[in-house]
Amino acid sequence: MTKPPRVWVSNAKPAKGEIVRVRAQIEHSMESGLRTDPAGHLRPRNIIRKFEARLGQNLLFAWEPGISIAQNPYIEFTFAARESGDLVMVWTEEKDALLEARKAITVS
Repeated sequence: MTKPPRVWVSNAKPAKGEIVRVRAQIEHSMESGLRTDPAGHLRPRNIIRKFEARLGQNLLFAWEPGISIAQNPYIEFTFAARESGDLVMVWTEEKDALLEARKAITVS
C-alpha cells in the first residue's frame, strides 16, 4: 500500500442534510493466500481486513472484506451531511499496516 488512495467526494461543501456520495479506491493485490507462484509455492496472505470512514468522531461506514474481494478494492457509500469536519478513511491491512485518506467537509 504505497500509493495514495483515490478519493472522490460529490460535494465537499454540502448544505445541512444533503446526501454526500464518496468513492474511494486503493491499489492493493488482495492476495488470498490460496494461490501459488510460478515455482508452486503458496503466496502469503495479504488482504485489506478492515475499512472505516469517520466524520469527526462519528463512524459513517465500516467494512470487513474477505479473501474473495478483487485487487484494488473500490468502495462507494453515502452519508447525510450533519456537521463539518474531516472525513477520515482508514484501510487496515492483514498485518495492521494502515493507509489513510482525508477530505475536509464543510456543512453550510
